[in-house]
Amino acid sequence: MTDKKLGGAGLRGQIAGQTALCTVGKTGSGLTYCGYDIADLAENTVFEEVAYLITKGGELPNQSQLDEYSSKLKTLRGLPDALKTVLENIPADAHPMDVMRTGCSFLGNLETEKDFFEQDHHIDRLLAVLPSMICYWYKYSHESVKIETETDDDSIGAHFLHMLSGEKPAELFEKVMHVSLVLYAEHEFNASTFTARVCASTLSDIHSCISGAIGTLRGPLHGGANEAAMALIEKFNGPDHAEEEVLGMLGRKEKIMGFGHAVYRESDPRNVIIKKWSKQLSDFVEDQKLYAISERCEEVMWREKKLFCNADFFHASTYHFMGIPTKLFTPIFVMSRLTGWAAHVKEQRGNNRIIRPSAEYAGPDARTVVPIQERS
Repeated sequence: MTDKKLGGAGLRGQIAGQTALCTVGKTGSGLTYCGYDIADLAENTVFEEVAYLITKGGELPNQSQLDEYSSKLKTLRGLPDALKTVLENIPADAHPMDVMRTGCSFLGNLETEKDFFEQDHHIDRLLAVLPSMICYWYKYSHESVKIETETDDDSIGAHFLHMLSGEKPAELFEKVMHVSLVLYAEHEFNASTFTARVCASTLSDIHSCISGAIGTLRGPLHGGANEAAMALIEKFNGPDHAEEEVLGMLGRKEKIMGFGHAVYRESDPRNVIIKKWSKQLSDFVEDQKLYAISERCEEVMWREKKLFCNADFFHASTYHFMGIPTKLFTPIFVMSRLTGWAAHVKEQRGNNRIIRPSAEYAGPDARTVVPIQERS
């Protein structure tokens, strides 16, 4: 099988369809949603505005539309008793992404999408309830606490932090959650999004499409880099130690997660934004160590390998400063990227043809069956 025919390993560079949702590495700072630059959105919107933009047809809401949308999402946070029972029976050592996948799939049994006219409601429901799922499981399995998931917080990010800590988050924390969720909301035909579109192309239900996307994001080559980055930086006792160890890892040709990207070539526009907030949080919580370590790792990787931080690397310290357990970093990705996945499902359904590519055969030439008694 030749890379030339396939556009590179992993189908790199192949056009697999059209989308009006996102551009990656083409215009502006390098990432746009429905024509809006990511830097503009991160600075001037809350996540619910971006969720509306992506899932409701490509336009930002006005104030009354946003108020109505946010109010609706607040009413959809509760967990059915049957789902609580399922979550209570998932062990503490389960992979959190498995929890998200199972919760989404089981909800599909309780609240099945019977036809596509219901899709917007189910998308809203998933957006509202996924944070409740992961926090309910985490607090029950790790602390034996059954939390209330119907908080009065105005935003998804504040709702998530409130359930984890038991109290309303600081205003800065809520702002940073808005930014983080905006940055992760959509990213064109990445592996999990393409999975959702393939599933949607068979006319499957929304819960199956999203469960498949979650399962794809579970793989360490797609999701989990922010968790891996945290595991890396928390091992170092300071910037000099970080430089020494990273150089050693490079010398041993060990993979260092959180650097480089499949599409971006010089920088990840999301990193520039979240790095700024990581610094602000480090000052706010009076913890300069992790930020300094992260910054030194960034310097070494660029100097030695010309590899830049992607969106995940400074997210690690950002989430840590807000008191979020490391194992919940990737589920936050799910809470955000659901918007992109769901919008791609809607887009696929709107102009559908089943996705069924061909393969180049690389097996044996034609042959005949030899009687079993004659086989060596």
